[in-house]
Amino acid sequence: MARTAESAFTGRPWRIHEIAGDFAVEDVWSFRTPGAGPDDFPAMLAALREAGGLRTQPAPARLLFAVRWKLGALLGRDDPAESVGARVASLRDRLPADLREAPRGLDSEAMPLKAVYELPREAVRELANRTVHTLMHLGWAEAPGGGHQLQMTVLVKANGRFGRLYMAAIAPFRHLIVHPALTRQWERAWRDVGTATR
Repeated sequence: MARTAESAFTGRPWRIHEIAGDFAVEDVWSFRTPGAGPDDFPAMLAALREAGGLRTQPAPARLLFAVRWKLGALLGRDDPAESVGARVASLRDRLPADLREAPRGLDSEAMPLKAVYELPREAVRELANRTVHTLMHLGWAEAPGGGHQLQMTVLVKANGRFGRLYMAAIAPFRHLIVHPALTRQWERAWRDVGTATR
């Protein structure tokens, strides 16, 4: 995985641009998927679901998430009254008719972000609490040198000054611990798909 320029997201004709203009781009990352073709995005999503989500992350990443959820509970940041459909409307409420009729994607206990829509080359999930409304955009993009790769973009709408401070405070942990762990897990998931089909 490599951290990627914001233009790698903003310069592509993703459908998310039509409906999330009030969200700020926080991070753009790309994941290596050697041998992937233009129609392999559904296989990649299936591989990610099979990889097991947060519970299969390395111990440092799991510890960070456990601390985050514990603090959120103690401070009331994750109260259901602050979630999607409560404090903030779901992004699904903004979808044009064709996206509303598209497959939504699968939700699971392993993934705290909930599915918004899933297309042949693009999928979006969301999470909200008292701090932020977050979107995870997954796109299937052309890779440098040929082939295709997974691109993940995190978009956020911070809730006030505390939300902005929170995002700044957790940035080093995301960049040094969470995203490298995610890289290993997701790129291994793709390699496992290739192994299973050979």
